Amino acid sequence: MAAGAVELDVAGRTVRLSHPDKTYYPERGFTKMDVAQYYLAVADGVLRGVRDRPTTMQRFPDGVEGEFFYQKRAPKGLPEWLPTARIAFPSGRFADEMCPTEPAAVLWAANLGCLTFHPWPVRRGDTEHPDELRIDLDPQPGTGFADAARAAHELRALLTELGLRGWPKTSGGRGVHVYVPIRPEWTFTEVRRSAIALARALERRLPELVTSAWWKEERGEKVFVDYNQMARDRTIASPYSLRSRPRATVSTPLHWEELSDVEPEDFDLLTVPPRFAELGDLHAEMEDHAFGLESVLELADRQAADDGLGEMPYPPDHPKMPGEPSRVQPSRAKKK
Repeated sequence: MAAGAVELDVAGRTVRLSHPDKTYYPERGFTKMDVAQYYLAVADGVLRGVRDRPTTMQRFPDGVEGEFFYQKRAPKGLPEWLPTARIAFPSGRFADEMCPTEPAAVLWAANLGCLTFHPWPVRRGDTEHPDELRIDLDPQPGTGFADAARAAHELRALLTELGLRGWPKTSGGRGVHVYVPIRPEWTFTEVRRSAIALARALERRLPELVTSAWWKEERGEKVFVDYNQMARDRTIASPYSLRSRPRATVSTPLHWEELSDVEPEDFDLLTVPPRFAELGDLHAEMEDHAFGLESVLELADRQAADDGLGEMPYPPDHPKMPGEPSRVQPSRAKKK
C-alpha cells in the first residue's frame, strides 16, 4: 500500500490527502491523486450538484475492485466547517448527512475513498420538499444507451408540452438522467406521482421502446423509467461524479443536441476536465429556473380518471402506502 500524505489547497482551505499513490482504477492505473486532481478540475460543477444537499458517499477504500459501501450518516471526524442536515428514512428513523457547501468538502470526501456522490433532491433548509424532479431512463437487457437517448428526446418533447424544461446527463453507465428544477412546494409522494405520470405518458408515446413496469419480468427489452428514484431516500449519482466502472467514466451533463452522437465511454476521468474547462457546467443554468408541477399532476389525475391508473409499487424497504398495489411478483401471484 502506498504511504505518505499531501496537502491540497482547495479554494483557500487545506485538505489532507493520505496515500495519494494508492491505485483506485487498476485497469487504467488511476490513483487516489488522479481522483483528487479530477475533482479539483470540476469542483464548481460537482459542487453545484451537491451544494446544500444531504449527500450519501459511495466509498471505495480499496479502489473499484475492492469492497464498497454507502455512507449515509456523517462520519466521525467530520470537519467543523462541513454542515449536516437531518433527514428521515422511510422507516421513520433519522440520520445527519453531510451537506457540502464548498469545494473542499468534495476533496475531503474523495480522501475517504468516495468516488460517487449521491445527493438527495432536497436542500438542507427544507428536507421534506424536493426541488428537483429526476427522471432515470434505465436500459434493460437487450437495450443500450442509444435507446435511452431516443427515449430522452421524446421526454424532452413531453416536458415542453407540459411547460417544463429538462437538463440531460449520462448516468456514467448505459442510462440517461434528466433533471427538472422545481419549486420546493410538493412532497416526496407528489413528486414521485409526477414521475409516474411522465413514465406512463412516455410509455404510451413509445410503447415499443419504453416501459413503466416495476417488475423486471414484465419490462422486456425496453428502457425502464425508474419512477421510484423519486421515492424518499432514493438518490442517483450527481453530475460530474466518477463511477466505479473500470474505465472511470463520469456522469456527465450534455447538450440535448449531442445526446444522440455520444457514448458513455466518451466521458471519463481524463476527458471530462478539458471539456469542463471549455464548456463549463452545462447544468449551471438550472439554478435560474424553478418550475411548477401543476401540469404533471393534472396529467396524473387524467390518467387516473380516464384509464384507471393509480398508485405503483414502492421499493421493498418502504412501508406499505395508501392505494399501493400488491408487491408480490406477478408470476408468483399467479401461482397462489
